[in-house]
Amino acid sequence: MAHKWYAIQTYAGSEMSVKRALETMIRDNELGEQLKEVIVPTEDVIEVKNGKKKITERSLYPGYAFAYIDLDTALWHKIQSLPKVGRFIGEAKKPTPLSEKDITSILEKAQKKGAPKPKIFFEEGESIRITEGPFANFTGIVEEYDMEHGKLRLNVSIFGRSTPVEIMYSQVEKIV
Repeated sequence: MAHKWYAIQTYAGSEMSVKRALETMIRDNELGEQLKEVIVPTEDVIEVKNGKKKITERSLYPGYAFAYIDLDTALWHKIQSLPKVGRFIGEAKKPTPLSEKDITSILEKAQKKGAPKPKIFFEEGESIRITEGPFANFTGIVEEYDMEHGKLRLNVSIFGRSTPVEIMYSQVEKIV
């Protein structure tokens, strides 16, 4: 058997339901020898809604699931006919296995789940409003964004003077 990794394009936001559908298909049709593994690499992100922090999972590769398969034409068509599956990634309308370098990179990212990252990203020079803490209701301009620690360095005008302030990203909101 020649198992190889393939990328399966899915509908946006349907990566996990395609993974579950593939796993159900394996179980129901006893395809465990042909289809060994299905992965959807994810990362944890922190969202702030209504002032509450919530950690959610987000796909690292939106719109893709990866499967370790001994692919033949019958299995290819079975997988393509599953709901929310777009197509296999490949050349000339034929599935092409991922290179060893590509799949190694994907698997490493899937295994290295770091600390949750903020869902919102800030850019230098962007104006934001502080929502919590001693500087609540002040506006500031982003000077630096430390995504690793979730902190922002802002330039806030206090009594007409420009003052540097370091604050957690969860204590601010973007000005729309």
